[in-house]
Amino acid sequence: MSTLSAPAATLETAAKAAGLVLTPLEPGKDFHGEPTVRASLTLAAAPGKSVTLELSQGFDAANPKFAAGIAEFFAEAAVRLLNPNPDATVTFHGLPLTFANFAWPFHGSSSGADTFIVHGDVKLADGLDSPLHAKVSGSLTRTFAEVLPALEQPFAESFIYNAVRKVLDQGQLEMVKSGNRQPVPVTTRYYSAKQKKFIFNDASPELRSRFLDIKTYWLSYVLTGGTPTPIWIADPRDAQYLNTTTADLRKLAQGLQAEGKLKLSPDGDWATATQATIDRGEYFRGLMEEALSFTRPSFNEDMRAGNTNM
Repeated sequence: MSTLSAPAATLETAAKAAGLVLTPLEPGKDFHGEPTVRASLTLAAAPGKSVTLELSQGFDAANPKFAAGIAEFFAEAAVRLLNPNPDATVTFHGLPLTFANFAWPFHGSSSGADTFIVHGDVKLADGLDSPLHAKVSGSLTRTFAEVLPALEQPFAESFIYNAVRKVLDQGQLEMVKSGNRQPVPVTTRYYSAKQKKFIFNDASPELRSRFLDIKTYWLSYVLTGGTPTPIWIADPRDAQYLNTTTADLRKLAQGLQAEGKLKLSPDGDWATATQATIDRGEYFRGLMEEALSFTRPSFNEDMRAGNTNM
């Protein structure tokens, strides 16, 4: 069995404070073959689901400058583990997704470019076992990497996942049955140095509300096997993606509840799909198909038919 060496005591204490149990896994290997420290995170009170933490072997988790970021990562992971599917999300335009197989930490580009890279997979989660997916290669410039406390999962996972969603929104990432890795560049255009925060979308309240409506249908109903189940409606990762706050997400969810589209928990953090939302399945699948079509390359029809001079 592996042992944590990043160091164990610091990580275990931080995990315990968030209500998590940290269990060592066999060491992994980074892109260059160097060993990584891996552990599963499960809820102490409900150990049925887990997420994986992967760190550089030499990462000094005991350094005080990392404490706040690690604590925040564990706290959010603990709440996401209460979701029916902790790895599931949706895009602004209506694609249901799951994220998997991200190989942390970042590694230097093998092409000689002045960038750091992380690889992972994004799958279409339509509830019908779709084969569509995208192998992604998220990249940071060395200049932009200086914004981060460290090039490690706890400090980068949220904005990398949000960058993937943003690139899908822009139609610059295609969901395919098989294919090569596709680039997901994270540039300074996604980050406000003045505000010291990431900005991926500047949506109206109406469009943010639509996002929550989409999220509730897929994550609370379809991806639970058809049994309406509470989901975390005020996820900070979604707040970052939508350039808003968790308080705003709760307020928007209250509006959806007033329209009969979801049912909120007493604290306003958890939403369950209602029959009114379930009955609009054709609408949500239509949005998904439109979003998929937007990601597919379009070709000049004359060229496709061979009616052009080359």
